[in-house]
Amino acid sequence: MLSERELESCYLGQFIPVHYHHNMLMDTNRMHSFRAAIAHVVQPGMKVLELGGGTGVLSWFAAQRADKVYCVDFNPDMVQEARRFLAMNPGGDKVEVIHADAFEYLPPEPVDVVICEMIHVAMLREKQVEVIEQFKRRYLQRFGGPLPVFLPEAVLMAAQPLQQEYDFEGFYAPIVQFQQPGMLHPGTVEMSQPAVYSVIDFTQPNETSYSWEGKFVIDRDGTVNAIRFVTKNILSVVQERATTIDWLNHFMSLPLDKPVPVKQGDVLQVRFAYRAGGSIPSLQARLSASVLYHAALQPQVVAYA
Repeated sequence: MLSERELESCYLGQFIPVHYHHNMLMDTNRMHSFRAAIAHVVQPGMKVLELGGGTGVLSWFAAQRADKVYCVDFNPDMVQEARRFLAMNPGGDKVEVIHADAFEYLPPEPVDVVICEMIHVAMLREKQVEVIEQFKRRYLQRFGGPLPVFLPEAVLMAAQPLQQEYDFEGFYAPIVQFQQPGMLHPGTVEMSQPAVYSVIDFTQPNETSYSWEGKFVIDRDGTVNAIRFVTKNILSVVQERATTIDWLNHFMSLPLDKPVPVKQGDVLQVRFAYRAGGSIPSLQARLSASVLYHAALQPQVVAYA
């Protein structure tokens, strides 16, 4: 009999299909950014732990420099897949693939770096925040400090009002949409600039729930009928170049239950609340927007020469 958390894990992402992990291998932005960050952080002689290893590719990147890599996954299908792939690649023998729950596992020895990519847009569905926070407590109890370096090191999350097209060959369907960053998206109109609503620093204690109320100045006339969620993962800080190695998740656009007509200059108030690792519908149920300030209703100031 599965526990409540195990049932939720099956639903929310810990047992995502194998082919989903194959798609991640084909995501060149993700692969390039993680490879560069791991090469920067992992130094020769280090010991590395990956929580939620999937195909084992990130552990393999680490094994190119580390002495030992522990790769943990709770899905037995992925454990088998990772072992199969790592056996095909040089240096894969330095990776020990372990079938275990990331919520409970501790390595047999202290490690220098912890890689964890249980990341969904807005930190929904997957358990990145909760897994890392619990790991830090267990690790300090077992080994004391200091904590390992975490990869990613931090996460920035932002929200942005949109006017989103929901016409599909004449069929109206306001659905959740995921969009590739850095591309033009016909049917998507940005109604204001994004605003950051949370910054997660994995070196510090982090809350596992978010409640936000923010204001946006509307840039153009139209209708706000969706809120875009943006998640930027700071994989590694490159101090010597005063820069970072980043990975931007796909944008997630959530339709509003009640679209809001707006004019340029209006101030839109957006509210939402959810917990890290929760479902997308749980965020949608507590997502709302309203016009706080109508620019057209304010008295005009007339300047006299």
